[in-house]
Amino acid sequence: MAVVPCRNFLYSMQNRFLATLATVTASSLSSSASSSFTVQYLINSCGLPLEVALSTSLKLRLDERDTRKPESVLKFFKSHGFNDTHIAKLIAKRPSILHCRLHENLKPKIDFLVDNGITGNSLHELIVRNDLILKRSLNDHIIPSYEFLKDFFVNSESVLTSIKRSSWLFTIDLERYIRPNINLLVNEGVPIHVLRNFFMKNPRVLVQKFDRFINTLETVKKLGLEPTTPMFLHAFRVMLSMSESTWKNKVEVLKSLGWSDQAILSALKQHPLFLACSEKKIRRVMDFYLNTMKLEPATIISYPKFLMYALDTRLRPRYNVLMVLVSKKLIKEDKNKLAWVLTRTEANFYKHYILKHSDKVPGLFEIYHGTSEAKETDKL
Repeated sequence: MAVVPCRNFLYSMQNRFLATLATVTASSLSSSASSSFTVQYLINSCGLPLEVALSTSLKLRLDERDTRKPESVLKFFKSHGFNDTHIAKLIAKRPSILHCRLHENLKPKIDFLVDNGITGNSLHELIVRNDLILKRSLNDHIIPSYEFLKDFFVNSESVLTSIKRSSWLFTIDLERYIRPNINLLVNEGVPIHVLRNFFMKNPRVLVQKFDRFINTLETVKKLGLEPTTPMFLHAFRVMLSMSESTWKNKVEVLKSLGWSDQAILSALKQHPLFLACSEKKIRRVMDFYLNTMKLEPATIISYPKFLMYALDTRLRPRYNVLMVLVSKKLIKEDKNKLAWVLTRTEANFYKHYILKHSDKVPGLFEIYHGTSEAKETDKL
């Protein structure tokens, strides 16, 4: 008689297993169908390539029965001039945007940017380049960031220029990371108009830890540069980019090439950006000036920007042309004068040393641009 209850128990377990299997199978099929639809939607409606759509679908699920939300998002972007390429890049970077609340979240942010002059290509590039903006709170982050920049720059045009160059200004905490550093520089005597121009071109320099900012400022002042001078911020930027050991190594390299401590400080005050050059470049360029052009160290020290010129694309090609012209007696061989020719703009050099003599020296253009004929001039 005990067989019947046992048999009933087995039937019960079997039914439960089959029911569970059916549920899992249905769920898997549903998930598979959803994934397949998502991939197709990303390809057909958003313009994503197959491979990108497949990887993106792992982070996004779209319901085939209701596509109103993603459709409204795509329509909204297109209404603001975003083209298919913009939309594809944006969706690939931030697929969750297709699920965003259009009227409560996305639209107010875009409207704010447009109302403040960020429109057309500027808007498209800003959003595609830094999609994190759309994740930031409008009231707690975007508006305060804009007001910070407007308060600092005073005019809206400068704000727009800075944002175009550095879209991340809309996504970091400016009050926390930049305000203290700006206040420090202003209190030290850096003219506000100089600081505004510097900020616009080099905003990342101001996003440094406050302690490091203070230490670097004191270091630059000890080198003899005052905050009120035009070159102070450039020297500050260079020193901020280097560790103490890197700075010492560059000084030792310059000393080994004939520079005194006083010469280094003098050059730093005149054109501090030359110290942004790597130790390897300093050695290569100085070797060219001293051993190929036979210049005196004093010539380079008097104009430290000499070290910043590219050896293979500027110095050597120009030197090759000048040596050919000297050999043809079309110009005089004056080492110091020839050195200053290297500082001329590309257009000026081309006009006065290539076009002017091209009739008398066939192949001068090829020599300048480093073709096979130019190799012969290395022997001159």
